Amino acid sequence: MKAVVFDFDGLIIDTEYALYESFCELLNMSPSEMPIKEYATYIGTDSGDLYEFIRTKSRHPVSIEELMKKSHALHKGKLEEPVSRDGVTEYLEDAKKSGLKIGLASSSNLKWVETFLGKLDLLHYFDSIQTADDVEKVKPDPALYQNVISRLGINPSEAIAFEDSLNGSKAAIAAGLNCVIVTNRITEHLAFEGFDLMLRSMKERNLSDVIDIVGKSVRKGK
Repeated sequence: MKAVVFDFDGLIIDTEYALYESFCELLNMSPSEMPIKEYATYIGTDSGDLYEFIRTKSRHPVSIEELMKKSHALHKGKLEEPVSRDGVTEYLEDAKKSGLKIGLASSSNLKWVETFLGKLDLLHYFDSIQTADDVEKVKPDPALYQNVISRLGINPSEAIAFEDSLNGSKAAIAAGLNCVIVTNRITEHLAFEGFDLMLRSMKERNLSDVIDIVGKSVRKGK
C-alpha cells in the first residue's frame, strides 16, 4: 500500500450524529419518530435528498430553505469545540511516519472541511484534498476518489479508503480502492457490501495491522 484516503464527516469527526440531533430538536421529534436506520441511507452524499427526507418528517409545512438555515445554526452550535474520533490522529501520524501518501475525499465543501481540520490541527497531514467543490457529482459517484488517486500519482489498488457511510464505500469501491469501514452511531445500522474490513473505531486495530489484513485480502482475491 502506498496511500490512505480518508472520508471526513462521520469518520474524522462525528458531525453526522450532531446533525441528526439537530434535526430531532428542530422538529421536536424523538429518535423513534425519525429512525436512524432510515436516516442513515441519506448520509455521505449530496444533502438535497437528506433535507427533502427531513421535510417529509415534519408535522408542519416547512421549506427546505428554512430547514437548512435553522438546522445549520443548531449543528454549528454543537460543533463549537470539535473532537476527532478515537484513533484518527494516531492513524494520520502512523501513515506519515510510514511514508504513506494521505488523501481526503469528502462530499462536503472545502470551507467546511478545512475549518474543522484547522481547529483539530490535522490539515497539515493531507497531501491531497478533494471536496464537493472539485466535482460535478459527489459520492456515491467515484469522481472524488478518482481525483485524489490521480493527484497522489498512484494506482487505486495501492490505496485504502476509510469510510463510514454506504454512499462513501460505494464511491471508493467503484474507484478501485480497497475499503475499510469505520462505523459510527448513525451508519452502524447500514448493510455494507464489498468492503475489506469493518471497524467500530480506529482504536480497534492500529494502522499497520489494518494494512496487513487488507493486503492479505487483496492477495487472496478478496
